[in-house]
Amino acid sequence: MNVFQFLAENRVEFASLLWEHVWMVGTAMLIAIAVGVPLGILLTRRPQFDKPVLGAANIIQTIPSLALFGFLLPAPWLGERASRLAIVALALYALLPLIRNTYVGITGVDRSVVEAGRAMGMTGWQLLYQVQLPLALGVILAGVRIATVLSVGLATIAAAIGAGGLGEYIFRGLAMINNQLILAGAVPAALLAITADLGLGLLEKKLSRQ
Repeated sequence: MNVFQFLAENRVEFASLLWEHVWMVGTAMLIAIAVGVPLGILLTRRPQFDKPVLGAANIIQTIPSLALFGFLLPAPWLGERASRLAIVALALYALLPLIRNTYVGITGVDRSVVEAGRAMGMTGWQLLYQVQLPLALGVILAGVRIATVLSVGLATIAAAIGAGGLGEYIFRGLAMINNQLILAGAVPAALLAITADLGLGLLEKKLSRQ
């Protein structure tokens, strides 16, 4: 029996695990975007904070993923639901590319364009929302794209703390030394990451052209 036959025979369980995986990644990305993009914008207005903020995000990236999941287990404010722990961990990992790309995208806007806006009497907020953000949107979306693909892969480790997702098949396969089960989790996760990457890539190109 190959991997696709296995998934077809266990399609109800597979659909449930796939939905858990997508839900975890989607929720984590929404949280990360809501935190990371405003932080990136703040750094363009308060450059003195860029080193500590980006440094903290870099430190989070250096923590092994399984260790970060473990560190969050005792956090009382997250409750006992493993999915909450997984979402917070994934959101933390997604912050660096979002903050960095937002910061780089806005600061990389041609200064002559910004000066022209100021000469027309635009305020700082008007420049941000009407000039800098639209021009930086492609770079910001590239950060979202990187963070999403990263999160899809990292979400497989969430099964180690009982959060579900496609990692359930991978860890079950490792315990049983069953390559078919490992592939049943790894192949759909890889296809999901590729689909997300292609979809966001098309959106990025479309918005960049506009």
